[in-house]
Amino acid sequence: MTEGWNGDDYLLLFSDDEAQAASQRYDIAALLPGYRVVGLYFWDDFIVQGENGDTYTLPAVPCDSTELARFQVPTAKELVPDSRFAGKVRWFIKPIKFGGSATASENTTWVSLTQHADLVRWWNTLYRDLTANRGPAS
Repeated sequence: MTEGWNGDDYLLLFSDDEAQAASQRYDIAALLPGYRVVGLYFWDDFIVQGENGDTYTLPAVPCDSTELARFQVPTAKELVPDSRFAGKVRWFIKPIKFGGSATASENTTWVSLTQHADLVRWWNTLYRDLTANRGPAS
């Protein structure tokens, strides 16, 4: 994994082997069939690659294909490492989509990649359950 700044953007980029493992860890096949996770963009978004090789960003929570935005992935050589963030992922304790604050320090913690994958899967399952259980508007 290579991580660091590319201008004002912080990215984590996975090697091919790491991308395969990350895609399994995040269960991306269930969230976004036909894609694989190749990195994280500002910790909040996935960087995914489609079967045709095109790359996109989209929020990790909720992971929704309607949010795909084309993204040109920089090379690993273009990233400037920052030891303050190495091996850590910023996590909003209550995700923004669920009403959490992006600016309140008490809503932010740092987690490992494994913890991040667990949290992403859990919140996406909750999101899918909540949206699937919505009945017709009265």
